[in-house]
Amino acid sequence: MTARARAAWMWGALGLVLVAALWELYKWLGPAEGWVVGAVEGRTGSGLRLLPRASDRAMPHLWEMVARLFEPTSGASSPPLWQSVAQGFVTTLGIAAVGWVIGAVVGLLLAFAMQRWRVVEWGLLPWIVVSQTVPLIAFAPIVARVGNQIDRAVMPWPQWLSVALIASYLAFFPVAVGALRGLSSPDAIHVDLMRSYAAGYLPTLLKLRLPAAVPALLPALRLAAANAVVGAIVAEVSIGMQGGLGRMILQMAQSASSDPALPWGPIIGSVLLGLVAAGSVAVLGAGLGRYRRTEARS
Repeated sequence: MTARARAAWMWGALGLVLVAALWELYKWLGPAEGWVVGAVEGRTGSGLRLLPRASDRAMPHLWEMVARLFEPTSGASSPPLWQSVAQGFVTTLGIAAVGWVIGAVVGLLLAFAMQRWRVVEWGLLPWIVVSQTVPLIAFAPIVARVGNQIDRAVMPWPQWLSVALIASYLAFFPVAVGALRGLSSPDAIHVDLMRSYAAGYLPTLLKLRLPAAVPALLPALRLAAANAVVGAIVAEVSIGMQGGLGRMILQMAQSASSDPALPWGPIIGSVLLGLVAAGSVAVLGAGLGRYRRTEARS
């Protein structure tokens, strides 16, 4: 392991310790019922909450969350919570991976077209940016409804495929923008050199533009992986798909008043899922070290 990799692991571990310390510090010093400004007497929920509640029901201790992972999920005969979270973890990870692949392919194709023809970039790039302003929670039911119609009239359409498409909607954007930046990065002198060799578009793309795009493309793929996880979890909640972490968070949040540590199990699983997704892309890029000397920071 290189010194840079050791430093990255060290800072990552230090960040986790710092977050845990801040959690417990706020629980110790923060107001039990939070701090609400502009509340109207007799009206529950009125006013603006500036600080969250620090009571045991709203913020359980970290050791209580960890201990809850090894207790039964919902009854004495049910599996431990960590096992239920692990099953949801695998389900959501698989769906997010499919969404990431779809988003990466679409983003790369769009980047190739925008780099090849400037008029395509002028006409398409603004719409790609605007597409990310559509609320995902409103977009997800539309995709699910179209999937149900396809399932009834055309061909089998599993519910997880709708979730994967919604995840790809968030994943394609950073890939398209990052790949376009990378493909346009070669110096003019290098492009002129390829032209002097009478190299066409495809040899120039494979031997010059794609290697030059790696430093910008890898951070974009990592961001796309994290976006795919977010999209999959939100889509599971929006369309009601069972078995994943998203629906599990919603279901267990309904029992938070009597079991405050319960919903934090799938929430922790979601955090780990995002780290695994982004780390997997980093592993995929480990073999491209020769092209990563000037990698863009995300």
